[in-house]
Amino acid sequence: MRLIDTHTHLDFEDFDADRQQVLARSQAAGVERIVVLGVHAQNWQRVWQLASEQPAVYAALGLHPVFLRQHRDEHLAALGDWLQRLRGEAKLCAVGEIGLDYYIDQPDHARQQLILERQLQLAADFELPVLLHVRRAHAAMIATLKRHRLRRGGVVHAFSGSWEEAREYLRLGFRLGLGGAGTWPQARRMHRVLQQLPLDGIVLETDAPDIAPAMHPGARNSPEYLPDICHRLAELRGIRAEDLAEASYRNSCELFGWS
Repeated sequence: MRLIDTHTHLDFEDFDADRQQVLARSQAAGVERIVVLGVHAQNWQRVWQLASEQPAVYAALGLHPVFLRQHRDEHLAALGDWLQRLRGEAKLCAVGEIGLDYYIDQPDHARQQLILERQLQLAADFELPVLLHVRRAHAAMIATLKRHRLRRGGVVHAFSGSWEEAREYLRLGFRLGLGGAGTWPQARRMHRVLQQLPLDGIVLETDAPDIAPAMHPGARNSPEYLPDICHRLAELRGIRAEDLAEASYRNSCELFGWS
């Protein structure tokens, strides 16, 4: 079984004590490539260094809405500079993690929207896909994507919306990132949506160290758990785990331009 983890934060300090061992265990489990996402200007160098040093790791850079108070206007310019400097680098695969989060306390909708749209424009300018964070903001995100119409699309990370929302993202050329949240018994709506999703619209992820799957409750999530997530989601979908893994692998390669 070949797998790609399309969304992790392996640069976080949660992995400082055993990052190399996690990578080794993940590869032994069949996870061939791992995407690590930048979330604010202060961790881009760390993310890029990790991707540069580790053959299995690829980088995405962005300004995450949860860290809105840390972002400055000059960080948008700095992101453009990073993308220009890394243009054509095989290890740069996307702009992300970017998006809208209306779940956080007192979200500044207008500033989130401004930073999102500026980053979507950068993705268009540099012909990169985007990796999206969306919480309680699917209507606003879908409307925004309809205005921008990115040629390379991207992934809606940790998707837990309705079938109607899923269908809109699919029509816009996006894939839906599925991970540990969907393995829990109480995720009934996600289970219903999963049964309707076309296989060419799915990519797999862990969001490590967050959103541990039901078979590892309370644990630090890790790319090495992706096979467990795949098996459980395939069971819920009513297909073989190998078929879901292969579809996700193919979709991920198409999205990121990997052969």
